[in-house]
Amino acid sequence: MKSFKVTDFNAPLQEVDEPTPRPQGTQVLLKVKAAGVCHSDLHIWEGGYELGHGRKPLSLKDRGVSLPRTMGHESAGEVVAFGPDVKDADKGGLKVGDVVLVYPWLGCGKCATCLGGDENMCIVKPNALGVYCDGGYADHMTVPHPKYLLNLKGLDPVTAAPYACSGVTTYSALKKVEADFNTPIVIFGAGGLGLMALSLLNAMGGKGAIVVDIDARKREAAEKAGALATVDGAAPDALEQLAQKAGGPIRAVIDLVGNPKTTQLGFDCLTKGGKLVIVGLFGGGATWALPLIPIKAITIQGSYVGNLRETQELLDLVRAKKITPIPVTPMPLNKANEALVDLQKGRLVGRAVLTP
Repeated sequence: MKSFKVTDFNAPLQEVDEPTPRPQGTQVLLKVKAAGVCHSDLHIWEGGYELGHGRKPLSLKDRGVSLPRTMGHESAGEVVAFGPDVKDADKGGLKVGDVVLVYPWLGCGKCATCLGGDENMCIVKPNALGVYCDGGYADHMTVPHPKYLLNLKGLDPVTAAPYACSGVTTYSALKKVEADFNTPIVIFGAGGLGLMALSLLNAMGGKGAIVVDIDARKREAAEKAGALATVDGAAPDALEQLAQKAGGPIRAVIDLVGNPKTTQLGFDCLTKGGKLVIVGLFGGGATWALPLIPIKAITIQGSYVGNLRETQELLDLVRAKKITPIPVTPMPLNKANEALVDLQKGRLVGRAVLTP
């Protein structure tokens, strides 16, 4: 088994050869066919998040992320073997040879939150694959139980792999502003998540979105993906442009970047009673004038990936609406370091996907 691991924060990934694992207990062994390279991987690679306001950066080591670690939480693969404790009833119709999407956002599996179906929100013992446990930057990986495997039923694993993070993350965020789909919403960020959000918004019956990004290439990609309009977030009149292009009150903003400038502009453009949903983890501190939150009756809500049920809903939607995948750049597994640097430097449009 070949994998590429973070052995030191901020250091190049290390190629590791070791015996291919045999699935134990209820585990399932997969041959990895695709592993998306997500912006969250950069934070894992770098070791934390900037919190702004002079605070100490949030350390992932302090949050239980131990090294060495094989990243990769957007994984799709072929079922190779089931562990000895997997009963036929556990398999959900899956069999050896099926190609599946891996749901990675695992928790302890025992607390009330997990038992209620929201393992992604577990605070007892988060076990996300590619974060706290080894993930898909490898040619094989194990998954703790078949229930976390969703049959792709003919969908291309390379273009479908991002549904495990960028897909379910944007789907869950969009559901939080579904009440305002009859008016244009504003989306900050036209990377992989932004382009995914545009395609899903259309499939979910939304009127459309105005997309804000400082990169002209990404704004162009958003326009090709169906954005109603785009705005350069660095323009001095960005707020005025948003108001003009919306043609009416802006009631919903989804910020897929999450830095002080985007959250401030997102806050400022909202009408009374509007909602700002923050998804991005770029980092920094909030800059809002606190009295304006109650005066404008603004709702500020965080959205962290999505649950297993939402991931299945997403795949069903993709099939039913024949949603066009976001642009992907396939790269061989041994180019994992190059893919991370390309993402870090903003060179990618859409998603880089490692193909072992």
